[in-house]
Amino acid sequence: MGPKLKKILISIFSIFVISVSFGFGFYFGKTKCKICQPEEIDFSLFWEAYDKIKENFVDKEKIDVRKIIYGAISGMVKSLGDPYTSFFSPQESKEFEESVKGIFEGVGMEIGIKNEKITVISPLEGTPAKRAGILAGDEILKIDDKSTEGMNVDEAASLIRGPKGTKVKLTIFRKGWQEPKEIELVREVIKIPTLKWEIKEGDIAYIKIYQFFSERTAPDFAKAAIEILKSPAKKIILDLRDNSGGALDQVIEVAGWFLEKGKVVLIEEDGKEKEKFYSPGPGRLSNYPTVVLINKGSASGAEILAGALRDNRGIILIGENSFGKGSVQKPFTLSDDSTLKITIAKWLTPKGESISEVGLKPDFEVKMTEEDYEKGLDPQLEKAIEITKGIK
Repeated sequence: MGPKLKKILISIFSIFVISVSFGFGFYFGKTKCKICQPEEIDFSLFWEAYDKIKENFVDKEKIDVRKIIYGAISGMVKSLGDPYTSFFSPQESKEFEESVKGIFEGVGMEIGIKNEKITVISPLEGTPAKRAGILAGDEILKIDDKSTEGMNVDEAASLIRGPKGTKVKLTIFRKGWQEPKEIELVREVIKIPTLKWEIKEGDIAYIKIYQFFSERTAPDFAKAAIEILKSPAKKIILDLRDNSGGALDQVIEVAGWFLEKGKVVLIEEDGKEKEKFYSPGPGRLSNYPTVVLINKGSASGAEILAGALRDNRGIILIGENSFGKGSVQKPFTLSDDSTLKITIAKWLTPKGESISEVGLKPDFEVKMTEEDYEKGLDPQLEKAIEITKGIK
């Protein structure tokens, strides 16, 4: 191996990221990293192993230096034991970029880690996953014939995604089932709306936010908010069920409509310091009596918004315990357009509560049964309407 290639390999394996920017659970932006070779790292063992492979591996034509680099970086990331810190190849990075814009090819569900298992955070409306009856909280044991044990979120997501028209088989286990079930899905082009709203019971604005997509949700919500201000609505039901989060800046912009300027939306804690993030205003919906719907599929940015409204305004939460994703990720673009997505901080509610692994507890717990889903019933929304009617 020539000295030039060896130098490239050393540089790539010696990544050291310096950043004070705040990220979010799904996507926030790209940052070029600074590369150096820390003196405290000795790569002699790596080179020893590489030389043994090069000299002794029987199928030398299968030795792909780029794959070795990516594999070693992936192994370095896995050693951290954090399911949300991940490495993406250039192709995977492209798919990641598409997914945060809300348009991609797959089956239409968000996944996360719960009790060390790949778990459905939320099936997205109008997608193959939703139509197949997959629910928030379902555990994915296998993707096709590959066990998900030990997988991180992005590995699993990469296997589930794929070109439209192709099939993927998921082995699902759900609490209450006696044994797992296999569900075969046909992938489609998934285009997810940001939100919808309508008037219920004459004066209640029901707002459903599907996800906080980069550059899309905040302007769409602003448009809806203006329409609500001009409508007969006097009260609001904010539905964050099956909302797996998204872009933090979009979450903060939406929170600004419900909170006066200067109110704390969340607190970031990186192990050394705490930084508060404030509502930018305009707070024009802050005088509307509001309740929030959450469930097991409410995660990350949805939990940030629900927690901010609860802590600042005492807003009632209705439904089921939320997912409990209280960490912050930031993507860093590397020199070949591959990406490192790194957990850079934990986040807390305005009153300093960490929801990691425990989630937000609703003030009124209302369960949704499989029968409810099958019959199109929504006892959670019915309860929200009942409570909203009683708010003066």
